[in-house]
Amino acid sequence: MSIFIFIFLNEYNKIFKYTRNFFNIPFVYLSMADFKSKRKCSTDENHRRLIQQEGERYKINRLRCEQDVLKRISNPMRPFRSGGLAGGGFNEGEPMITIPVVVHVVYKTKEQNISDEQIFSQMDVLDKDFRKKNIDRNQIPEVWKSIAADTRIEFDLATVDPNGNPGLAITRTHTNKNEFIDNDDVKFDSKGGKNAWDTTRYLNIWVCKLGNDLLGYAQFPNGPPETDGVVISYEAFGTIGTAKAPFALGRTTTHEIGHYLDVFHIWGDENLLEDPCSRTDNVIDTPNQKGPNTGKHTFPSHKEDCPNTGENGTMFCNYMDYVWDESMYMFTLGQYARMRATLGGPRRTLLTSDVLRKPEQDLHLARMIRLPAKVYDGIDAVKPVEQIM
Repeated sequence: MSIFIFIFLNEYNKIFKYTRNFFNIPFVYLSMADFKSKRKCSTDENHRRLIQQEGERYKINRLRCEQDVLKRISNPMRPFRSGGLAGGGFNEGEPMITIPVVVHVVYKTKEQNISDEQIFSQMDVLDKDFRKKNIDRNQIPEVWKSIAADTRIEFDLATVDPNGNPGLAITRTHTNKNEFIDNDDVKFDSKGGKNAWDTTRYLNIWVCKLGNDLLGYAQFPNGPPETDGVVISYEAFGTIGTAKAPFALGRTTTHEIGHYLDVFHIWGDENLLEDPCSRTDNVIDTPNQKGPNTGKHTFPSHKEDCPNTGENGTMFCNYMDYVWDESMYMFTLGQYARMRATLGGPRRTLLTSDVLRKPEQDLHLARMIRLPAKVYDGIDAVKPVEQIM
């Protein structure tokens, strides 16, 4: 990267020291022969592309985002402060959050036009993975069970479109393009894809055929609003239909939404430092590791150890590593902290979104509008209408 970026980051180093190499992210090369056995996420490459495309505005927005997230993690007076950090302890009483989702299926062939059932299978995986209800959570090594997090985040398909029309938030768009890559073409009608729904109110997920051996990629918070969201290969989405092993358990979407909520790869995303073991993911409870784990792993895994990793090895089973779906089954409390801080900060508009309204809520609202503020309860008193509905 340019000398300018070094200077730019040094200016900010006093207020958040962990991001001095944030804009210099490695691209992991994978050959065609590796596709069936190695995960390929292009979030880092997308991040670098946005630096070139958006320039100073994007860099400053990302720096502000990281500063805000770190402050929220360390400041107990800010909302969604997670436990396990700064001596705070894990707060089981934190509110549940439901993130509204729209899924855009962009297809050329009949096979790529995945079924509603396949979409539902992915939504089920997300709820289980983020709530630590996944059936394989019992495989978390004993040494990390105490820091495996229930993020108290769930996901639901929106029930109204941006214009307020009722209906399940799944769009289907036929395209003439053979495949898409990580240049965001899939996110625009004019480029053979589908325009995003209001990204302040919906988590947009595009499902399509991806080229260059990609499984998926995401956009970090505070990027361009018109391209915000995640993109997933139709062969790595959900658990049925077109999903193909070893990425057929829905964990690609779990991984990419982790990025969407500002969680980095577990080995850290800087590449300026000569020593890869001096990278950081800005999470306090993930063991240090020098690079991604791939394939299938069992505990303990020492292939990507750093001198200070420890006897338990690297946390290969983390959703933010590169192992097969069957080998990943946890987020940590520290990663949970970043997610909740992000939802209290740069993605806070999702918390006030009105697109998950249920039909029964509309009916109740209509009845409330027709009635006066107080009514006779039929027995002996006049009461607020809410008390008898």
